[in-house]
Amino acid sequence: MVTHHELFTDLNSWLRQRRALRAAGVSIGFVPTMGALHAGHLSLLKRSSEENDVTVLSIYINPTQFDNKDDLKKYPATIEHDLEIAKEAGVSFVLLPTFEQIYPDGYRYKITETDLSEKLCGAHRPGHFDGVLTVVLKLLNLAQANRAYFGEKDFQQLRLVAGMAEAFFIDTEIVAVPTVREIDGLAMSSRNINLPVDARGLAPLFYQALKTAPTTAEAEEILTLEGFSIDYIEDIDNRRYGAVKIGGVRLIDNVER
Repeated sequence: MVTHHELFTDLNSWLRQRRALRAAGVSIGFVPTMGALHAGHLSLLKRSSEENDVTVLSIYINPTQFDNKDDLKKYPATIEHDLEIAKEAGVSFVLLPTFEQIYPDGYRYKITETDLSEKLCGAHRPGHFDGVLTVVLKLLNLAQANRAYFGEKDFQQLRLVAGMAEAFFIDTEIVAVPTVREIDGLAMSSRNINLPVDARGLAPLFYQALKTAPTTAEAEEILTLEGFSIDYIEDIDNRRYGAVKIGGVRLIDNVER
């Protein structure tokens, strides 16, 4: 087991390393992230460390999935902190690619899904899932891991990534990891640090309303009265999905029904 992590800012160097790992028969776990790591990411990394010989973490703030450029500017970059968390979680290799390395084509080629990606977050964020699926496919190809780990907080994304991996015969198992929550129920998210104090106090009501309101309309009513603005709250299959804004910050969550 590798007890320190090696950083790769050059993808060609990583590809040489990856070939050596595969030749040695080492099992690889992969956790793709946009950084600003928190306890939710830590649960993915720890799960990977338990199930694989080595864990690869990628940190790349992907501009093609931001429909709102201000949102991209506000996205927290905390690389030193992230590397500390990686070390604590037993990560072996960290990939820190640039836009030019990830998109040598300038994002001329992209992955588009034509059903689930047009609902929920996709209906409110044009092009978002094209960016997500395109970068995830690139990262899965770069990692060529045995398993890749995704959190259930982004359940729509998880379903789309799993569907893409199946559709394109990606030889990596997509592993779902349960949502990690604060003590008050708020789902861990990199965006939570942007919540003003008063909004942070109200934010747990989002999860409570999703979980306890008998209907989506009642959940919307409860949250609107508390000052949330609603993007959507919808029941699909056996899951309730929601996206809201409070204190200028967009939060997403979902609960099993």
